[in-house]
Amino acid sequence: MAKSSASERKLELTVPTWVRRPIGKASELSTVQKIIKQRQIHTICEEGRCPNRGECYAQKTASFLLMGPVCTRSCAFCQVDKGHAPMPLDADEPRKVAEAVKLLGLRYVVLTSVARDDLPDQGASWFVKTMAAIRENNPETQIEVLTADFWGGIQEAGQRNRITIVVKAKPACYNHNIETVRRLQGPVRRGAKYERSLRVLQVVKEIDATIPTKSGLMLGHGETETEVVETMTDLRAVGCDRLTIGQYLRPSLEHLPVQKYWTPEEFEHLGAIAREIGFTHVRSGPLVRSSYHAGEEI
Repeated sequence: MAKSSASERKLELTVPTWVRRPIGKASELSTVQKIIKQRQIHTICEEGRCPNRGECYAQKTASFLLMGPVCTRSCAFCQVDKGHAPMPLDADEPRKVAEAVKLLGLRYVVLTSVARDDLPDQGASWFVKTMAAIRENNPETQIEVLTADFWGGIQEAGQRNRITIVVKAKPACYNHNIETVRRLQGPVRRGAKYERSLRVLQVVKEIDATIPTKSGLMLGHGETETEVVETMTDLRAVGCDRLTIGQYLRPSLEHLPVQKYWTPEEFEHLGAIAREIGFTHVRSGPLVRSSYHAGEEI
């Protein structure tokens, strides 16, 4: 990726006040961080440098990142490590995640993962193993999954089979993020496709219509309001029930620059449109992320 120009660096310093958030007090963060680090497991809160992690840690919540911290995709917006061989699966990870859930007293857990195109089932069965371990120790805990598209260069039938593995485990919600509008999929989501992501959500509903589905959009890559509304309409057309809309924040100068900071008023406006077209749960704001306050949707 080309190095950023001086003008780009200057632009990145003009971050508006509404997307600035302090990380939080060390005393509020230490409990969750200690539990996670002692077990050598991962959260997307840390690996993705989520701006809400201080708030979430203070409330003793976290979104677990399964199958290691290295992704086999190379999306241009994402902070998660990439570009080298992923780690072997840790056979104890499901148990360790379940222990962390119990110690934190979580009633609602989000399980996500890096993309693992190197694995025969792209990690679908690993979600199920982790869900089973959590339920064994925490039977009242609800589990939301946020999966990759389970494609990995395979045929459509293979993708459906992998989605089926996870759906049959009955998550409380099945989330797959479309991330951006159709026109910007190529430069933003390398290795992913717009129609393929829509199909993930469609297939979930075909297998089990009772499971709520969810997707997320990041604004700031140069999309227009018309394109955002078109994407929301496409999501509703495949039965997507829930939507998150947030601002893309550039993790480093090696990532895509922010093209626009959408205002809180614009986010509120888009949220109202999303509700009008039929989404049952909508969170729209500059610092909203896929799993932000997810447990409040049950």
